[in-house]
Amino acid sequence: MLTLGKPGKRYTPITIDAPFYQAGLAGYSDAAMRLIARKHGCPYCITEAMLDHFLIQGGKGLEHAYLKAGDHGPDNPLCGQLMGSHPQDIARGAKILAGLGYDVVDVNLACPVKKIKKKARGGHLLSAPDEAVAILEAVVDAVGEDVPLTVKLRRAYDDTPEMTDNFHRVLRAVIDLGYSGATVHSRTVQQKYIGPGSWDELRQIVEHFGLRKPNDVAFTLGGSGDIWQAPDIFRMLKQTGVHWVSVARGCIGNPWFFQQARALMRGDTEAARTSPTIHQQREVLREHFEISAELHGEQMAGRMMRKFGIKFSRHHPRGDEVKKQFISTKSLADWQAVLDRWYAEDGPGAPYEVTIPDEAEHVECGEPIGAG
Repeated sequence: MLTLGKPGKRYTPITIDAPFYQAGLAGYSDAAMRLIARKHGCPYCITEAMLDHFLIQGGKGLEHAYLKAGDHGPDNPLCGQLMGSHPQDIARGAKILAGLGYDVVDVNLACPVKKIKKKARGGHLLSAPDEAVAILEAVVDAVGEDVPLTVKLRRAYDDTPEMTDNFHRVLRAVIDLGYSGATVHSRTVQQKYIGPGSWDELRQIVEHFGLRKPNDVAFTLGGSGDIWQAPDIFRMLKQTGVHWVSVARGCIGNPWFFQQARALMRGDTEAARTSPTIHQQREVLREHFEISAELHGEQMAGRMMRKFGIKFSRHHPRGDEVKKQFISTKSLADWQAVLDRWYAEDGPGAPYEVTIPDEAEHVECGEPIGAG
């Protein structure tokens, strides 16, 4: 069990029953993806990053989408992730998220998106620790009693000693200001998504801050990076000493990832290696499109779901052919036609293989909602 939050606050601490969660994924982790993940064992989800100005200007459609997700099952506990450049604006955005009913608010100091008009945001703030700490302080002042607060970080802006010191200063501020936790991506900001992450650096962070045992401090440290299959979760926990693990690109089109992780928690290694059957895939594909259409309308869902179909096709024994069919879908009728043709007869899924996304696929961050 993990707990986000501390006694003595106005909020109720959040209890999570498994050491993993679904990360915020730009262009993917809307309510439809989250609800499907939860039905397969994901205990906690984070939204796509939202720009503070988007929220301040009304966040068109945001509240409706969040509330309507409850029609298909509980979409909670849910963390709203926030990004911005100025303390007063990001504090106002945090207040709005808390008011909308998000269970946790997360400040994104990790995303390696480009600077906008020379203003730092996301991971670029790790190169400007004074600005990063000012933002952290403003958010605590605004909502520190209303909801638990967490932070997403990268392990440094780059690998220079100066930037390592900057990271240490920012994470120390996170802890000292009373944040409930942080998740650290094992790559630097400049590294973006190129090359492997450094789990050894995560281990050193755990040791530097004395966070190896969760009971030692009221602070939950998460790890992120290179989690491509369920066993990777438990390898990271063991090798680094983090308390829980963020599952990002590895779970796109693969909600069974969480089911497999739960199986490993039970010691059922056979179930953890079992691929979803054709009919299990069909049911998830049908429900995912249905929820997306209800949230966004059929036309938009038709465009959005193509990228999911491409990912889901990896589980089909004839994945290349199925992928081509999904690429051409535009409507629920098109989607259903693919299911009728390729998913009508049950049978085993494709052998379980790890598929590492292209390094150019920056879906863990990308542009925050409201940046366009």
